[in-house]
Amino acid sequence: MAKKRRAIEMERRLITIDSPRSPITEQYRTLRTNIEFSSIDKEYKTILVTSSSPAEGKSTTVANLAITFAQQGKKVLFVDTDLRKPTVHYTFNLKNVRGLTNVLTKQTTLAEAVQKTEVEHLSILTCGPIPPNPAELLGSEAMSQFIEKVKTEFDLVLFDTPPVLAVADAQILSNKVDGSILVICSGKTEHEAARKAKDLLDSAKGKTIGAVLNMKKAKDSQYYYYYGHND
Repeated sequence: MAKKRRAIEMERRLITIDSPRSPITEQYRTLRTNIEFSSIDKEYKTILVTSSSPAEGKSTTVANLAITFAQQGKKVLFVDTDLRKPTVHYTFNLKNVRGLTNVLTKQTTLAEAVQKTEVEHLSILTCGPIPPNPAELLGSEAMSQFIEKVKTEFDLVLFDTPPVLAVADAQILSNKVDGSILVICSGKTEHEAARKAKDLLDSAKGKTIGAVLNMKKAKDSQYYYYYGHND
């Protein structure tokens, strides 16, 4: 049990906080820069981050990306829209008593549900109580109104969603946000799975900004992470 607990703690470490000068942290900054360059014609204020399958580093990637944008001075809101297996509150060691689901069902206000973090300019909206109808909530008019509201209150809003091939949640939300990023795990994600995930996002008429190649071995490349922009 102790070994498992230590493994979880290590897995949830946020390298952009723990090692701000590491090569991996620098690649998150590169990812941030590429997103900014890709939004010259259209500003991306709401971005969804997903993957094809579970355990591909999606949640770690979006958490560290949120931190790098906040460190730049942007007012960032990180929203846990995985309403089935939420993890953001674990990552930032926050309570999950109330969150997005409470806001969408009007049980609480956004101001009451949003939590501050140790990172200046970064706020978190956890999932809240897990609902019986995740897809319906994300596709609701209440969700659309929520997105429009947070766009006026924050410089950037990042959404952590379930894997595309597992459930339809990411597809549903991709149609409501400005852009989507697909996380691909080197040596694990199958080519066909990545291709199908992108096709599903495109079929939802969402804008796929690009992909992040995660867990690339240092001996294979000088880069740990690579960000590719789709023309």
